Amino acid sequence: MENNSKLNIKEFLDKDEQKDLLRFLTAGSVDDGKSTLIGRLLFDSKKLYEDQLDALERDSKRMGNAGDHIDYALLLDGLKAEREQGITIDVAYRYFSTNNRKFIIADTPGHEQYTRNMITGGSTANLAIILVDARTGVITQTRRHSFLVSLLGIKHVVLAVNKMDLVDFSEERFNEIVKEYKQFIAPLGIPDVTCIPLSALDGDNVVERSERTPWYNGISLLDFLETVHIDNDHNLSDFRFPVQYVLRPNLDFRGFCGKVASGIVRKGDEVIALPSGKKSRVKSIVAYDGELDYAFPPQSVTLTLEDEIDVSRGEMLVHPDNLPVVDRNFEAMLVWMDEEPMDLNKSFFIKQTTNLSRSRISSIKYKVDVNTMDQLSVDNGQLMPDDLPMQLNQIARVVLTTAKELFFDPYQKNKATGAFILIDPITNNTSAVGMIIDRVEDKDMHLSEDLPVLNLPKLEIALEHYEAIEKAVKDLKRQGIEVKIIK
Repeated sequence: MENNSKLNIKEFLDKDEQKDLLRFLTAGSVDDGKSTLIGRLLFDSKKLYEDQLDALERDSKRMGNAGDHIDYALLLDGLKAEREQGITIDVAYRYFSTNNRKFIIADTPGHEQYTRNMITGGSTANLAIILVDARTGVITQTRRHSFLVSLLGIKHVVLAVNKMDLVDFSEERFNEIVKEYKQFIAPLGIPDVTCIPLSALDGDNVVERSERTPWYNGISLLDFLETVHIDNDHNLSDFRFPVQYVLRPNLDFRGFCGKVASGIVRKGDEVIALPSGKKSRVKSIVAYDGELDYAFPPQSVTLTLEDEIDVSRGEMLVHPDNLPVVDRNFEAMLVWMDEEPMDLNKSFFIKQTTNLSRSRISSIKYKVDVNTMDQLSVDNGQLMPDDLPMQLNQIARVVLTTAKELFFDPYQKNKATGAFILIDPITNNTSAVGMIIDRVEDKDMHLSEDLPVLNLPKLEIALEHYEAIEKAVKDLKRQGIEVKIIK
């Protein structure tokens, strides 16, 4: 009997380890019921401990905002200011699992001034639940959050039409909201949109299908979260391996550690190291529990190569027939995260994959009004030059120039290599987060004259020295210092 119970526990743990993980965020206007919905999800799926339930009942009577009901929002709104005002200010993360899947939930704030908090919560999410109040329907906040979700490249969206109990579970009202939302979201290019009518406070269609919506043919929210297919969300076609650390425990082993950002690598694959362009083959793929025949995202592994080639942190291993963009200039959507306004004359650190470089914001193409999604640019007179530096929570399309070449893909194609952060070199704050759109053509660059120039004929340097100078300039480029040569 004892052996059986041990075996069952082992089976249970093995099964639990094999469950996949879904990260999702909730977004919506203030009082749409985001925190209440997650609280209800945890409560109805029996994922709370007894002491949490006792505290919830006690707090609901003392400071709840749900009348006679239990105030499920108190499970998430833990900050004193959140409880006093009945709003969400910071991102709250909750972990729970069902028989089929593990979940990490980010409960994000609804207010416009907390845009950066929503970007933080959504940066790793596979799915977004956007709540709307059945009485008010699609409002400015709904549009703003949907735009931010599309900006973050989240592929699955659930439109949760909440508070259906306050419109008598009207099918007509639900269809009206769904039609308006689908019309609005069509240009944003989100591939998977599902609409569910629910009442978070009463639990309708949250964990179990509700009898009060006989006209609704879909599944409950929890059923959808358990079954939504996210395996294809990883980019498995473009192999990118940013090197994080070179492991040299003894003379016989030299491996390159890192996380597979995208694509699949197999033993024997030919790889090329960037930026050196040196080629080799994968000799072995080592994980914490032994050697693997292949590796895929988001596995952390150590690769050993057949040839002794020089690769260090910040460089990248890729397949020779599938290269990322290698450039110093690119366009990106930037979300400003710093209390300090942007200073266009400042040089920032840019961190992209494991690569760290100096960077400058060359120009701002336009700012986005997140509430209307209008593009405000200097060219059409909507923005005055004085309005240009970005303020906290603002979003803009910018051109950046880096001190050394980065290896990147457009963010929509590859999240791992298309995302970056800008770090203030003085305060060490994260000043901005960015999503790369694509490289910039040289003719569009405003700061090309910023590069130091070696005009060899003007300096009266003899032709036989050109080759040596070019070699020295190439070495400087590898160290992150770019110099332009005129011959």
